[in-house]
Amino acid sequence: MDALFATGGVLVIFLIVALLIVFFYFIPLGLWVSAITAGVRVRLTELIGMRLRKVPPSAIIGPLITARKAGIDVTASQLETHFLARGNVRNTVQALISADKANIDLPFQQATAIDLAGRDVFEAVQVSVNPKVIETPPISAIAKDGIQVRAIARVTVRANINQLVGGAGEETIIARVGEGIVSTIGSSDTHLMVLENPDNISKTVLAKGLDSGTAFEILSIDIADVDVGENIGAKLQTDQAEADLQVARAKAEERRAAAVAAEQEQRAAVQEQRARLVAAEAEIPQAMAEAFRKGNLGVMDYYNLRNVEADTQMRRSIGGDEDPAAGA
Repeated sequence: MDALFATGGVLVIFLIVALLIVFFYFIPLGLWVSAITAGVRVRLTELIGMRLRKVPPSAIIGPLITARKAGIDVTASQLETHFLARGNVRNTVQALISADKANIDLPFQQATAIDLAGRDVFEAVQVSVNPKVIETPPISAIAKDGIQVRAIARVTVRANINQLVGGAGEETIIARVGEGIVSTIGSSDTHLMVLENPDNISKTVLAKGLDSGTAFEILSIDIADVDVGENIGAKLQTDQAEADLQVARAKAEERRAAAVAAEQEQRAAVQEQRARLVAAEAEIPQAMAEAFRKGNLGVMDYYNLRNVEADTQMRRSIGGDEDPAAGA
């Protein structure tokens, strides 16, 4: 019997401990007391509702106390809604406090919209108060005299709170500044003008309004370094001359090949004519023999033909003409 009572007592104690754990889990009295002592009125039912909605009460009550102490008028419901939207509650509250101390108009709705857009709203407020410097990579451009110039710019920007949602980021600023530097150097008559007055680049680029549609306001553009690169103009001219030379050589080779082909065709035609002549001359004895047999050609006719042939050869030798048959 004593053992039964002992077992029952252990079970009762275990049940009481379990109930206390469940009670303090759903009703965080510590947070409730902290809020009350800080002057922030929060109902226990609100804390229980947070537990049921799987919202850690500490993630809401802590930032709420901080905001109320800093004079920021926000409610636990607003912070919980932002938390459920996967927003950074603590970072948003810090941004609201920083903006209020810096006299920057930043409503709660706008701060949550900036945070939900994926931007660090607290960092944006800091950059709005304390501008930061963006350094561009080396930007190469070519002046009108063909000399390459490389420049590095430092852009001082301040965050534009009203353009953080939907505004372009740092990459756009760097791209626009680079485009302005290329355009300014390219319009310079000589590279010496760029080296003598690098501030002209800053003035020209700054006057273009490059921060339009971005999340930043450009305060200044300073040229940190200017270097002279290669003589691109001379290199291009050299490459063009080499290309023209290659084209001329190709055309000359084409003409030579055409001349060789024409000469070979002519030689082939001459060889063909000579071959026909030789073949015709080879048929002459047969024709003469046939004429003798048929009586169409007499002995005197044959001697007269030989005399004419000898006379023709003599005239050719005197005139310097070559016998076509000899060449064959």
